[in-house]
Amino acid sequence: MIGAGHAGLAVSHFLGRRSIDHVVIERGEVANTWRYERWDSLRLLTPNWQSRLPGVEYDGDDPDGFMTMPEVIAFIDGYAKHIEAPVRTHTTVTSVRPHGSGYEVVTDEGTWAAPAVVLATGGFNLANVPSVSNLMPPMIESLTPLQYRRPDLLPDGEALVVGASATGIQIAEEVHLSGRQVTLAVGEHVRLPRVYRGRDIMWWLERTGVLNERWDQIDDLVRARNIPSPQLVGTPERRTLDLNALSGQGVHLVGRMVGIVDRKAQLSGSLRNLCNLADLKMTRLLDTIDEFADENGLDAEVGSPERFAPTKVDDSPVLNLDLSRFSTVIWATGFRPDYSWLHARVLDRKGRLKHDAGMVTGAPGLYRVGLNMLRRRKSSFIHGAEDDARDITDHLAAYLGVGAPA
Repeated sequence: MIGAGHAGLAVSHFLGRRSIDHVVIERGEVANTWRYERWDSLRLLTPNWQSRLPGVEYDGDDPDGFMTMPEVIAFIDGYAKHIEAPVRTHTTVTSVRPHGSGYEVVTDEGTWAAPAVVLATGGFNLANVPSVSNLMPPMIESLTPLQYRRPDLLPDGEALVVGASATGIQIAEEVHLSGRQVTLAVGEHVRLPRVYRGRDIMWWLERTGVLNERWDQIDDLVRARNIPSPQLVGTPERRTLDLNALSGQGVHLVGRMVGIVDRKAQLSGSLRNLCNLADLKMTRLLDTIDEFADENGLDAEVGSPERFAPTKVDDSPVLNLDLSRFSTVIWATGFRPDYSWLHARVLDRKGRLKHDAGMVTGAPGLYRVGLNMLRRRKSSFIHGAEDDARDITDHLAAYLGVGAPA
């Protein structure tokens, strides 16, 4: 096993139940990404009651709250201790390649031979920064969310945040509230209310079965795996943070950045269309929730149906943005896994892992967990690791010829 985050530990739990000898190799510490590659104020987007791993659930006194990063780290670290996971920390994998009937795993602490390998290295190893970033004027400091920590570490002056999914909107608001002017370049996004009819939106998505939808039930799986993370923020007051909330605070919204010429950013004129599409999809989801509530007799238990104002967009879109105004640009344009150490013919021409719901294509005994929409819509969330890990372990055990768990 490579990676001691929540997904890797969930697999370790099920391997242990089957008495399958294994080791979890971790380049840093347990929950390393949460420890060192997240900004200081970040909280989980999922409520505490949804924080669960195989055999362990949240048992605190704030089920409707949202874990801070120290709390997430403590939760995952505590889980590793609880299941007595065989973790080798501070051990960096430098190469995985087929060898004989299994795999050779080379680390800076020695080499392992294994009949099967589970890749649990997360899907957020590298910032997915567009090539247009190379054209930014050199006097502007460019950061990714993996580098950003808090506003007071930024240079003085106006900030440009590129990307308006969960990461982009949270950073844009935080930087704006620090006293800086902020411009947010908006591309495709998913708009959701934090609370609907008195219940957290994640409660509805779980209750209606949306989060449990499997990969083989989805018409366009490639698109589903690349949908941006929803515009949600976890705050004690459970407030909604969307583009209307940001523009109401004074954040300037512009369209998607498509190029840079003569120190001017060229912007797409599709902002209104993108916002209209996000509004439409949100309304369709709320319609589905209302139908579910009616059909299952929930109307008396929850609040009344409601609809939200359309996203406000300027009538005359900005198509060129003078970059000399800005001291900082933060590229909140997504992430991608790092497979630079994986030496097997399992990547497509874009460097993406070819897999069938976690079973790596063309590489028997090689598995993947912890990716968006791996086997279910909930795969990327902490609570989504359990079902995926169980499925992967069942397949791995059959591959190794191991019987049912004790």
